[in-house]
Amino acid sequence: MAVIIDGKAISAKVREEVRKETEKMTVKPGLAVVIVGEDPASKVYVRNKAKACGEVGFYSEVHELPENTSSEELLTLVDKLNSDDKIDGILVQLPLPKHLDEKTVINAISPDKDVDAFHPVNVGKIMIGDYDFLPCTPAGVMRLLEETGIQVAGKNCVVVGRSNIVGKPQAMLLLQKNGTVTVCHSKTKDLVEECRRADILVVAIGKAKLIGADYIKPGATVIDVGMNRDENGKLCGDVDFESVKDAAGAITPVPGGVGPMTIAMLMKNTLRAAQKAGKK
Repeated sequence: MAVIIDGKAISAKVREEVRKETEKMTVKPGLAVVIVGEDPASKVYVRNKAKACGEVGFYSEVHELPENTSSEELLTLVDKLNSDDKIDGILVQLPLPKHLDEKTVINAISPDKDVDAFHPVNVGKIMIGDYDFLPCTPAGVMRLLEETGIQVAGKNCVVVGRSNIVGKPQAMLLLQKNGTVTVCHSKTKDLVEECRRADILVVAIGKAKLIGADYIKPGATVIDVGMNRDENGKLCGDVDFESVKDAAGAITPVPGGVGPMTIAMLMKNTLRAAQKAGKK
């Protein structure tokens, strides 16, 4: 039976670190979250982010815009937040409605306030290993590994998924910790064989329970970034937890694994942005 990596407990530790740092500051860090439209999942995420801000002592704003908001209106709001000294971090909740161009919106956010680390400037800094912020989910995965005492250096690391949000930055962070990294995707010829070579397997593809026990090298660490609903409407990951837990050495559950870490690392990025802006 694998060690279950408890993302709830580790994320609580990260939030407490942020809360203690914030307590010392006379001017509190500020986070603005912008949501366009009525997507129910996005609304839940936004509520959770606002709640987390309250817990760590941040100032926060939530800007809820209607589905038919124009690109000009959204970019005007982003520009206003860029120049607002109360706001250290700006997060535009994705996905946006189809008539809005995500790339244009991300590029409009000041790199100094880009606490998602999606701006090309911040992506470039991650590539060369000289960054201010890390994308929250990959950063959360690295903290889970660190807190669990799992060494990356010299290990075969396989990342399943190549998105700009998780897969690509995750590969870079594992590489920076001296892992030997393979990135798999929809065109990978033998996914099972590639996964079975992994000492550390990170799965982020958005397909419920795709990864079964036959994909797992005995004793491997399995990090499940997926968030899906199964045939009964129950939350599940990209990994078939029940079959994999007996093959793996360590595994994250869904829910309660990577998910809580994403918001905890967002709080950490916002604190860093405030410190960089000179708040004390």
